[in-house]
Amino acid sequence: MQVLVRDNNVDQALRALKKKMQREGIFREMKMRDFFEKPSEKRAREKAEAVRRVRKLARKKMQREGLLPAARGR
Repeated sequence: MQVLVRDNNVDQALRALKKKMQREGIFREMKMRDFFEKPSEKRAREKAEAVRRVRKLARKKMQREGLLPAARGR
Protein backbone atom coordinates (compact mmCIF):
# COMPACT_ATOMS: atom_id res chain seq x y z
CA MET A 1 0.00 0.00 0.00
CA GLN A 2 1.39 3.37 -0.94
CA VAL A 3 0.55 6.97 0.02
CA LEU A 4 2.17 10.09 -1.35
CA VAL A 5 3.48 12.75 1.04
CA ARG A 6 2.85 16.21 -0.37
CA ASP A 7 4.59 19.36 0.92
CA ASN A 8 6.17 17.38 3.78
CA ASN A 9 2.71 16.96 5.30
CA VAL A 10 3.16 13.61 7.05
CA ASP A 11 0.00 13.99 9.14
CA GLN A 12 -2.18 14.19 6.04
CA ALA A 13 -0.41 11.20 4.49
CA LEU A 14 -0.85 9.19 7.70
CA ARG A 15 -4.58 9.99 7.72
CA ALA A 16 -4.85 8.87 4.09
CA LEU A 17 -2.99 5.63 4.88
CA LYS A 18 -5.24 4.86 7.84
CA LYS A 19 -8.32 5.49 5.71
CA LYS A 20 -7.03 3.14 2.99
CA MET A 21 -6.25 0.45 5.56
CA GLN A 22 -9.70 0.83 7.10
CA ARG A 23 -11.37 0.44 3.70
CA GLU A 24 -9.31 -2.65 2.89
CA GLY A 25 -10.21 -4.23 6.24
CA ILE A 26 -6.60 -4.59 7.39
CA PHE A 27 -7.31 -3.42 10.95
CA ARG A 28 -10.16 -5.90 11.27
CA GLU A 29 -8.01 -8.74 9.97
CA MET A 30 -5.17 -7.88 12.35
CA LYS A 31 -7.61 -7.92 15.24
CA MET A 32 -8.99 -11.29 14.10
CA ARG A 33 -5.49 -12.82 13.91
CA ASP A 34 -4.59 -11.78 17.47
CA PHE A 35 -6.36 -14.80 18.95
CA PHE A 36 -7.20 -18.26 17.72
CA GLU A 37 -10.75 -18.58 16.45
CA LYS A 38 -12.38 -21.98 16.70
CA PRO A 39 -13.66 -23.31 13.37
CA SER A 40 -17.26 -23.34 14.66
CA GLU A 41 -16.94 -19.68 15.72
CA LYS A 42 -15.45 -18.81 12.34
CA ARG A 43 -18.36 -20.44 10.51
CA ALA A 44 -20.88 -18.63 12.71
CA ARG A 45 -19.14 -15.27 12.19
CA GLU A 46 -18.89 -15.69 8.43
CA LYS A 47 -22.55 -16.73 8.21
CA ALA A 48 -23.60 -13.69 10.26
CA GLU A 49 -21.50 -11.43 8.02
CA ALA A 50 -23.11 -12.92 4.92
CA VAL A 51 -26.61 -12.40 6.34
CA ARG A 52 -25.73 -8.79 7.22
CA ARG A 53 -24.36 -8.20 3.71
CA VAL A 54 -27.47 -9.66 2.02
CA ARG A 55 -29.83 -7.63 4.19
CA LYS A 56 -27.89 -4.46 3.50
CA LEU A 57 -28.03 -5.06 -0.26
CA ALA A 58 -31.77 -5.76 -0.08
CA ARG A 59 -32.33 -2.59 1.96
CA LYS A 60 -30.34 -0.50 -0.53
CA LYS A 61 -32.30 -2.00 -3.45
CA MET A 62 -35.63 -1.25 -1.78
CA GLN A 63 -34.52 2.32 -1.12
CA ARG A 64 -33.56 2.77 -4.78
CA GLU A 65 -36.95 1.44 -5.85
CA GLY A 66 -38.69 3.84 -3.48
CA LEU A 67 -40.23 1.17 -1.25
CA LEU A 68 -38.30 2.40 1.79
CA PRO A 69 -37.47 5.96 2.81
CA ALA A 70 -33.85 6.99 2.27
CA ALA A 71 -31.48 6.49 5.19
CA ARG A 72 -30.89 9.47 7.45
CA GLY A 73 -27.54 10.68 8.75
CA ARG A 74 -24.05 9.91 7.57
